[in-house]
Amino acid sequence: MPGGKKEAPEATRIRLKKGDTVKVIAGKDLGKTGKVLRVIPARGRLIVEGVNFVKRHARRTREDRAGGIHEVEASVHVSNVILICPKCHLPTRIGNTALADGTKVRVCRKCGEVIER
Repeated sequence: MPGGKKEAPEATRIRLKKGDTVKVIAGKDLGKTGKVLRVIPARGRLIVEGVNFVKRHARRTREDRAGGIHEVEASVHVSNVILICPKCHLPTRIGNTALADGTKVRVCRKCGEVIER
């Protein structure tokens, strides 16, 4: 639709969760690491602490709310980040496995340890 809103893409299955530490592997913030603050599965994006800052212009709306130009974190596509394993501290892909009691857990593909959450 010219001039209209874009249709939302298919929801992507995101294996990352809020609180995970990730490393940026593509884009202007290549090499930076940060904690996942928010996951947006409908758009396949994440908001990562300290990564992809953009400037937002805000009007002063109340006495206590300052106006001006604020820097805030924008979302990053999930394909541009990789999980940092909390055990081996290496960038790794995520695998899934079931424990003996039947619960599904995420595992590190490098060291094989369960990723706690």
